[in-house]
Amino acid sequence: MTDFLIMTDSCSDLPAGLAKELGIEVMPMSVTLDGKEYRHYLDEREITLKDFYDAIRKGSQATTSAINTDTFCNYMEAALIKGMDVLNIAFSSALSSTYSASTLAVSELEDKYPERKIYTVDSLCASMGQGLLVYLAACQKRLGKTIDEVREYVEKEKHNLCHWFTVDDLNHLYRGGRVSKASAVLGSMLNIKPVLHCDAEGKLVNVSKARGRRKSLEELVDRMQQTAFEPAGQTVFISHSDSPEDAELTAEMVRTRMGVKDIVISSIGPIVGAHTGTGTVALFFLGSPR
Repeated sequence: MTDFLIMTDSCSDLPAGLAKELGIEVMPMSVTLDGKEYRHYLDEREITLKDFYDAIRKGSQATTSAINTDTFCNYMEAALIKGMDVLNIAFSSALSSTYSASTLAVSELEDKYPERKIYTVDSLCASMGQGLLVYLAACQKRLGKTIDEVREYVEKEKHNLCHWFTVDDLNHLYRGGRVSKASAVLGSMLNIKPVLHCDAEGKLVNVSKARGRRKSLEELVDRMQQTAFEPAGQTVFISHSDSPEDAELTAEMVRTRMGVKDIVISSIGPIVGAHTGTGTVALFFLGSPR
């Protein structure tokens, strides 16, 4: 059976050690902070998350850019010339042009390497939702599944990958066009915290509002309890943007209420953090409906 490489981008927010352990190739996306561009590697070699979020707290503005076709070609071809097939799992096409760039790269490389299998999948996911999908794909590979079987698994399970999250600072959602200025001002005054999810099309949707931080975290866990598939047997991912205590609190509620034993907590990188700001907590699991 031909060996194959699972690839993704750094929007997946996987812990660097876990990505290395599973043999996942992670391409860096770019963030521009105060006019300077950095590539976001999971090991934080160009910019640390502490430096990034310290700057955001001080009012710095950040923008992000997608991975281009040439970069995809370079990373994919490095595996292809070794005789490996390639499966890329990309950031949601509803939120970035990264997937589109990957499809162009696949088209170019298929002509050059007709004997190889080269696939790219639109994850319809973001942050550790994308990371969880990649993790599950790597677990399937470890079970001995072929690249076609893993691709089929990913295409199916991406529709069950639930994303629930809350943000602490409504002003970042206002700047990103997710809420109106009036809603941001009024919500901040009343301590209203929005609860959002990533819908079936991979878009971010504002679902409800909670009064206070604790209530918003409880609602994330409520949503999981209502919709998760056999949660006690799942590996659950939780991400946060410079809010480790709230992430741990969410994890403890998940353990207590649903008996979940395997929880991976990691930081939201600058690609998503540029749009959500500090204080975001997100919960990812398999369930229905997405």
